[in-house]
Amino acid sequence: MSPITYTATIIAVVVVLFVWNRLPVVVVAMATATALWATGVLTIDQALGGFGDPAVIFIASLFIVSAGLDVTGVTAWAGQLLIRGAGEESRTRLLLLTMSMVALLTALISVNGAVAALLPVVVVIAVRLKRNSAQLLLPLVFSAHAGSKLALTGSPVNVLVSDAGSDAGVGGFGFFEFALVGLPLLAGTMAIIILFGKRLLPERNGATMPADFSRHAKTLVEQYGLASGVYQMRVRASSPFIGKPASSIELAAYPELQLVAVHEGETASPLRRAVIAEGDHLLLRGDAESAAAFAVDSHLAFSESAAPGQGEGTLFNRSSGLAEVVIPPRSGLIGQNVFPGMVTESGDLIVLAVQRAGSEVAATNATRDAGGIVLQAGDTMLLQGTWKALDLRLKDPDVLVVNSPELVRRQAVPMGPGARQAVAILVAMVLLLATGITPPAIAGLLAAGAVVLSGIMSVEQSYRAIDWTTVVLVGAMMPLSTAMVETGAAKLMAEYLVSLVGDAGPIALLAGLFVLTAIMGQLISNTATALIVIPIGVAAAATMGVSPRPVLMSTAVAAAAAFLTPIATPTNLMVMGPGGYAFGDYWKLGLPLLLWFFVVAVFIVPMIWRF
Repeated sequence: MSPITYTATIIAVVVVLFVWNRLPVVVVAMATATALWATGVLTIDQALGGFGDPAVIFIASLFIVSAGLDVTGVTAWAGQLLIRGAGEESRTRLLLLTMSMVALLTALISVNGAVAALLPVVVVIAVRLKRNSAQLLLPLVFSAHAGSKLALTGSPVNVLVSDAGSDAGVGGFGFFEFALVGLPLLAGTMAIIILFGKRLLPERNGATMPADFSRHAKTLVEQYGLASGVYQMRVRASSPFIGKPASSIELAAYPELQLVAVHEGETASPLRRAVIAEGDHLLLRGDAESAAAFAVDSHLAFSESAAPGQGEGTLFNRSSGLAEVVIPPRSGLIGQNVFPGMVTESGDLIVLAVQRAGSEVAATNATRDAGGIVLQAGDTMLLQGTWKALDLRLKDPDVLVVNSPELVRRQAVPMGPGARQAVAILVAMVLLLATGITPPAIAGLLAAGAVVLSGIMSVEQSYRAIDWTTVVLVGAMMPLSTAMVETGAAKLMAEYLVSLVGDAGPIALLAGLFVLTAIMGQLISNTATALIVIPIGVAAAATMGVSPRPVLMSTAVAAAAAFLTPIATPTNLMVMGPGGYAFGDYWKLGLPLLLWFFVVAVFIVPMIWRF
């Protein structure tokens, strides 16, 4: 068989396997690259070249940047803004706000960057509002496709058609000239999704949907009886405790009060210095009147970070968090004594309370003087400390963590530690992408490197942040585009179609080019598709004696209509796992959108850019 026949056969088999959906998509993708080499269509370097493609590097780096925004609570903050703006009940407002945001961001940093940045935000919204992620994620991606036509920087295809216009002697397209067609595309996309999306999209979630931890702090403090009667007091310069050890704090005159911990400065870390200094904080539990009297007598000030007595805000905030742990069977802690207010062996966590069989062991019977509580298998402890300490210390095999502090912080602490650095890194990456100072892959690598170097994430965390399924899938499928170009299969198909409709007038030419571009765009990169179709369209326009500008813009619109398959674009693949989508879910909503893009490309474009 000829290379063209081999390529066509491989494409047909790949599509069947994806539709069948019984084999992992990564296996199918790797088999595709292997088959292209085994049949001699591509060399080994070409068959594996996708893994070194700048687009693959860019996608991988975007996962790290996105995770950095997630870890620092920026995505939780954005999710809260979206929820506040849309309301918890209105599906329409939520979709409109989400689709508008992703479209505007896409215009600046391309489809891949915008979707990667907002994907975790939408997942958080789905969890918090108890909505199915499948109802939100494809609208996010498809709106990004429409938003790619709002500005020149929205897509590499825009740059290609603008350069082609300049080369053809009719001038390129202005930075915002694409918005003349992008706004109708976006408006129609929003209308179709809002009117028909609920029926056309599945009601399901991804297999790895996170739990909702937005009210985690309130749940814990209520369960352990700390919802009220907890006070944080700052040591003033005139306090008699300054210069004295923590053990000197005497509460005999205040029998209703219990000293839980002494925090060092503004941190949530237990005091490590030998003596107390101005600015340190005392954490107390007990009666409100006794707390007020103690504060006055000892020259202490109630902390302004939370309302006095409110355990949720006092114990759980940007600097400190709570974690619940269980003592498992055969734990080395079984038989050891603990008591509320005890500092753990590591020196940076505090035991706030202990429960046995779901009931708290009374603090009055579990003090240091009374010998504390002898731990048994199945006991639960509530620990408090800085978020960093919780992350580091709770990997101890002697305890089982009920909920990961990292996951809790991501959702429940908007704009947490490192949030400003994460936002600054995102803004810098956006500027690099918008101005084109560096290639996208370099901008992504610089941003990912900055996330690690700034301490937002460790190297190990950045490895885990990358969705390797998506990266491998994109890298393994890219050689299919190379094969289409190298064998001449794509060009042969394009030339045949143009010859078929070329004599029927310019409208028929636009229709034919749209169908060709859209079909190829479901299987190979839209950038590769545009590179194949653009010169043919320009030549056809010259033969007919019409301006190539509407032909070029129509091609750009068709290239963005990659709705029917998950392999059409990297962003379609990004949401496949979190949305729990199957191969067949894409075309149900994608087909009406494709028809709208067809109407815009064939009938509206010529009204704006005349033949």
